[in-house]
Amino acid sequence: MDVDEYLPALEKTNARFAAAAAEAVLAHGWRAPVPGCPGWRLADLVWHLSEVQHFWAWVVRTRAPDPSTYVAPVRRPDDELLGWLTAQNAELETVLAGADPHSRVWTWAPQQDVAFVLRRQLQEATVHTVDVEQVLGDVRPIATDVGLDGLDEWLEVMVPGALPDGPPRARTRSFSMRSTPVPSGPCSPAAGRSRSPR
Repeated sequence: MDVDEYLPALEKTNARFAAAAAEAVLAHGWRAPVPGCPGWRLADLVWHLSEVQHFWAWVVRTRAPDPSTYVAPVRRPDDELLGWLTAQNAELETVLAGADPHSRVWTWAPQQDVAFVLRRQLQEATVHTVDVEQVLGDVRPIATDVGLDGLDEWLEVMVPGALPDGPPRARTRSFSMRSTPVPSGPCSPAAGRSRSPR
């Protein structure tokens, strides 16, 4: 994906997550388990995405050299979570819209710019949209470009971060991947994915 495609895709994904979360609350309540996040309830998932977006909006807005001065928000009561989520979506989207993608900001990865935050937040929101749709039992396809970019990010950022010295020698295995054409263009979300606190 091109860097200018990330924000519009994030806006769509945030709206999709919010709509699915509201539907899940009405259908199953805040204590509904999240199949893709063992031990999490729906309230935990909504809070997590809200808190992550709060953090990254702060990083981009302040241009802090590291996260040491970040003040985490106080956990909101369940009945305030959808409003808090909407506010964090809007704040992150506004901050990202006003930032040059090439501006330097702190990140936990070697890439230290707003473009990294744009990409990472799109993929974070996409993964958790699938999680909330699992609560509903109605996981919808994600856009092909977003899915392929997620695989690229996983291979370029997550794997090297988790295995900086490469795969363990004694447990090296090979695997293959194949794509299956889908007439309408979108692809199904990947079943396995790496989770990171941010």
